[in-house]
Amino acid sequence: MNPYIGHEQQLYGVTEARLSGGKAEGMRMLFVRNGSGLSFEVSADRCADISRLSVKGDNFGYFGPCGYVSPQYYDNRGAGFLKSFTAGFFTTCGLTAVGSPCTDAGEELPLHGTIANTPCESIGHWVTEDAIHIKAIIRDAAMFSHHLLLEREYVCPLFENVIYLHDTIRNIGSTESPLEVMYHCNMGYPLLSERAKVTIPADRVEPRNDHAATALDTCLTMETPQRGYEEMCYYHSLSGKPTVSIFNEDIGKGLEITYDTAELPFFTEWKMMGEYEYVLGLEPGNCTPDGRDVMRRKGQLEFLRPGEAKEHHLAFRFITK
Repeated sequence: MNPYIGHEQQLYGVTEARLSGGKAEGMRMLFVRNGSGLSFEVSADRCADISRLSVKGDNFGYFGPCGYVSPQYYDNRGAGFLKSFTAGFFTTCGLTAVGSPCTDAGEELPLHGTIANTPCESIGHWVTEDAIHIKAIIRDAAMFSHHLLLEREYVCPLFENVIYLHDTIRNIGSTESPLEVMYHCNMGYPLLSERAKVTIPADRVEPRNDHAATALDTCLTMETPQRGYEEMCYYHSLSGKPTVSIFNEDIGKGLEITYDTAELPFFTEWKMMGEYEYVLGLEPGNCTPDGRDVMRRKGQLEFLRPGEAKEHHLAFRFITK
C-alpha cells in the first residue's frame, strides 16, 4: 500500500454507478481510471462494451447522436440497431450475425446482431498489485436456436496505458451454431480529424462497393466533416499479428490496435466523414459487414460445434508524445 494515499481510488480504480434520465435511465456502468491518465467506461447493460474513453483529458471514441440508450429501447428489426448505436470506443457486433440485415437459412437477422444490446448476466472487477481486472459473462441464446456464452475479460495495467481484451465464446447448446463477431472500434474527435494519420499494414485493399472504389487511393486520408457525406467501407487483407494505428499530431496522442488474424481474419475500415457523424471505424472480425447470407454463399461463414469455444485477443495501446 502506498503510504502517501488513504485509498487506492486516489490514484486508480473502478467506480460502479447507474445513469439517470432519458433513455439512459438505470444503466449500470463501471467507470475505470488507471494511474497514467487512461479513463474509460464499461457498460454492464450493453455487452460490457467500452463507451466513452479518454487519455489525459482527450477523447478517443465517437459518441453517437442517440447518446446512452438502455437495452430496453433496442429495436431488433432491420436497421433498428442504429436508433441505439451509441458507438463509443467500441461496440461488439454478433454473435450470430454481423452487418447488413438479411434472411439466412430461414432466419431474419437484424443489422449487426443483438449482442451489443444484451446486458451482462454477471460482471465483476478487482485490482491487483499491477492491474485492474474486469470480467463479465453475456449470454446469447434463444429457444430452438443458438446457445452461446461470451466470457469477456479486460486487464488494464495500473501505470501503463493499454487495455488487453480476452473474449471466449462458447457453444453451450446441442447443435452447431453460426459465429460472426466484429469489434466495431470507433475513432472520434479530437483523436480523429483531417490531421490524423491512419496506418493499416494491408497486403491488399478491396472497396466494398463502387462508391468506395472512387476514393480507394485516399482511403487512409482523413478529411474535414462534410454535409451529405456517404459512408465508405474498405476491406483490408492483413496477416500475422498486425498493428493498426491512428495518431494525431494536434493532440500528440494515438492508438495502436493489435490482434491475431488467425482468430480474426477480416478487417473493415468504415470511413464516415459526415457533419456530426464524423467517425472512423477500425474493425477486426471473423467476417465482413455484408451480411451472414453473403458469408455463407462465399463459404466463409464460421461455425461453433456443441461444446466448442473460440478465443479472441486484442490489445489497445494508447500513445502519448
